Amino acid sequence: MTFRPKFITFDCHGTMILFDMAGAARDHYSAMLTPAQMDIFIADFSAYRLDEVLGAWKPYAEIVHNALERTCKRNSIPFDPAVAEDIYNRVPTWGPHADVPAGLAKIAQEIPLVALTNSMNAQIPHNIAKLGAPTAHVFTAESAGAYKPQMKAFEYMLDQLGCGPEDILHVSSSFRYDLMTAHDLGITNKVWVNRGHEPANPYYGYTEIKDVSELPAVVGL
Repeated sequence: MTFRPKFITFDCHGTMILFDMAGAARDHYSAMLTPAQMDIFIADFSAYRLDEVLGAWKPYAEIVHNALERTCKRNSIPFDPAVAEDIYNRVPTWGPHADVPAGLAKIAQEIPLVALTNSMNAQIPHNIAKLGAPTAHVFTAESAGAYKPQMKAFEYMLDQLGCGPEDILHVSSSFRYDLMTAHDLGITNKVWVNRGHEPANPYYGYTEIKDVSELPAVVGL
């Protein structure tokens, strides 16, 4: 790719931040489950979080609460609301993947960085501050009134930036939350950070990188 975008937009949790929902779930439930059962529990928890963000916007604490309650029910484990609260409160404490600060810092000198995140306004500053590079704009699901993968979240970002899909490069480790919707909205310049979350899907048209240390080279830096 030789495209120099007006903005590099990126998913935050999972792509840039080590979003350790799996570790949080293990902390609370591994004593109740076998390793194989724990893996199923984590997969269910991830699937229910995605399902919860597809409807009308609600606070992320409710997303976590509802998803965990449904996961516990499916796996025949008692649900404790205090566990959901603990997991939610961990989110702003998580920092970046090791490859992120240096990679973003090199780009931020030349191209404005923009976070599009399924986060609450009060939470995300703690994560952004740990990225190690200036972020020009941070757009949250709370401000957009919609979570990704809903188009409304992306449309809100583009409206706020005053640009079109052709003007940005969008970076994510997730097809289901980001890159599929970006494709449908005509964002042709996309980067998939292959963190092992999902299998490759070339149909959606992207440049693949193993981590953010390779991102500067994508835009010729």
